[in-house]
Amino acid sequence: MSDFTWGLGRRKTSVARVRIKAGKGNIKVNGLNMPDYFDTDAARGNVNLALEKLDIAKKYDVWVNVKGGGKNAQSGAVLLGVARALVKENEAYEAQLRELGLLTRDPRMKERKKPGQKGARARFQFSKR
Repeated sequence: MSDFTWGLGRRKTSVARVRIKAGKGNIKVNGLNMPDYFDTDAARGNVNLALEKLDIAKKYDVWVNVKGGGKNAQSGAVLLGVARALVKENEAYEAQLRELGLLTRDPRMKERKKPGQKGARARFQFSKR
């Protein structure tokens, strides 16, 4: 049996499959170190948020496979995946993570384009003659 704990996170069109294991605090995203993959401080902060709020950033190693969407959506998906994996690892974390809103999936998605229109909400310009 594997000693990894899995968590799945989604945001917009991004999907992150997260594995955590007791370790030294290393985070790998798609085979790269986390600071090399996520280039903005906001995205890096999202990935670490759940671990830092619980003061366990140096207790777990994290491996992530993420695809789809942009870097910000991917970091949000990783955040949810890490939080879900931590809850599977230790049920005591759930109350604190839920209170911080880290176990809630962001439901906002891009609205679909409708037929006969320019976009989701935009219409073609009206011409009377």
